[in-house]
Amino acid sequence: MCGGRMEDIPCSRVGHIYRKYVPYKVPGGVSLARNLKRVAEVWMDEYAEYIYQRRPEYRHLSAGDMSAQKELRIRLNCMNFKWFMDKVAWDLPKHYPPVEPPAGAWGEVRNVGSGMCLESKHVVSGSPIRLESCVKGRGDVSWSHGQVFTFGWREDIRVGDPMHTKKVCFDAVSHNSPVTLYDCHGMKGNQLWHYRKDKSLYHTVSNSCIDCSPNERRIFMNTCDPSAPTQQWVFEKTNSTVLEQFNRGGN
Repeated sequence: MCGGRMEDIPCSRVGHIYRKYVPYKVPGGVSLARNLKRVAEVWMDEYAEYIYQRRPEYRHLSAGDMSAQKELRIRLNCMNFKWFMDKVAWDLPKHYPPVEPPAGAWGEVRNVGSGMCLESKHVVSGSPIRLESCVKGRGDVSWSHGQVFTFGWREDIRVGDPMHTKKVCFDAVSHNSPVTLYDCHGMKGNQLWHYRKDKSLYHTVSNSCIDCSPNERRIFMNTCDPSAPTQQWVFEKTNSTVLEQFNRGGN
């Protein structure tokens, strides 16, 4: 925005050397939020509104005196942030949209055959997805337990409701493998799913569907069988328009 250049070095490597102690304090909480707001207010112009939409608690947070920073931007004759987004970071919204696109499905995921629900007891990478008794009634709008999932715009399945998803996704390796949580990478592959009209959750990489063993409470991949009730899953809430868009390029 103020001259100079930004270089992308594909073959570069970065190494980190960590000390046994940190001789300074790492800002967190309000201090970190304050610093982020200062960046938004000084450099992002009207795009700062996207920050406040996602983090409404930042809107009325005091960011302190920013006059020196704003004067520096004027003195250096910097371009505005829209120029940066249009000319430099033009592909960024494709991967990190300013406004979160609507999800295809969310809420509890109930198995037709058993009447039980998918559950993540531990929201950490490597944890298996289990089948457990559903903990809430259809009219309850509580998102605080481990049976809430979101099938979002990246076509992955994340723990949490659309506005509060965790950064762990459903992941499967191959046919007959368990379904586990893994750090979301946004690159489809093992984390790409299709929620089909027959209520199956289809996994492209393994060419198989999520199945379950109610007696063992186990969730695993299996050969797709549209007539098998254990492979039919009902999301609590769905957006049919978004699901249709997802499935246009799917199986």
